[in-house]
Amino acid sequence: MVVSGFCRSPPLMIAGGRVFVFPCIQKIQRISLNTLTLNVKSDKVYTRHGVPISVTGIAQMKIQGQNKQMLAAACQMFMGKSEPQIAQIALETLEGHQRAIIAHLTVEEIYKDRKKFSEQVFKVASSDLVNMGISVVSYTLKDVHDDQDYLHSLGKARTAQVQKDARIGEAQNKRDAVIREAHAMQEKISAQYKNEIEMAKSQRDYELKKAAYDMEVNTKKAESDMAYKLQVAKTKQRIEEERMQVQVVERTQQIMLQEQEITRREKELEPWWTCCWRNCLW
Repeated sequence: MVVSGFCRSPPLMIAGGRVFVFPCIQKIQRISLNTLTLNVKSDKVYTRHGVPISVTGIAQMKIQGQNKQMLAAACQMFMGKSEPQIAQIALETLEGHQRAIIAHLTVEEIYKDRKKFSEQVFKVASSDLVNMGISVVSYTLKDVHDDQDYLHSLGKARTAQVQKDARIGEAQNKRDAVIREAHAMQEKISAQYKNEIEMAKSQRDYELKKAAYDMEVNTKKAESDMAYKLQVAKTKQRIEEERMQVQVVERTQQIMLQEQEITRREKELEPWWTCCWRNCLW
């Protein structure tokens, strides 16, 4: 709301809210602060290479009520105009900038990089419309087409290139797959050979250790057998010595018995007077 007249110089601008107006001596006018959606269409605009194309963009814009300077500029420009009239003025301004930017770009630049095109339109239009008190909220490129089948041909070329790249990529993938498979097979064979070598080494180590253990066991067994035989021999020798001692004792006893028997017999064979004479001597 804009209040002018008695005691309102400069006019009072109120973005939302309430105000008291004196009838007859004061005047109140309204200007819309709603967001406007504009369908910005540019038909058959020649690009930098002379190709006519039609471009459609969607823009969101509104009169900035929070900025006093922009609100004052909008009031000066659009006071007394309806919302459709304001939208038409903004649309014509934005469409003119859109045409100017199309003329400085190629079809390929517009078609392939829509974001860049939208940013350029947004930047140029914002700097111009801000002087009118209008703020551009957003701009998006909606559609690009032509009547010369230029984009269709461009699409065919791009499609052919994509298909070519796809075929090349598929061939490269197959080649890489074969290479990876060969590498995998080589690694498998290498791993198998390595495993067999490790198994052979383990078997060799086992055989060597077993042979060493067997040798040690056989040595201990031989030593044990030898010690046993030696002990047996010693035992036999001791038994033989004891047997010989027994025989010596028995032989000694036999000799003593024989000597006693001889003495007895000698006594029996002696005459009686010899015995008497011997007893007398005693």
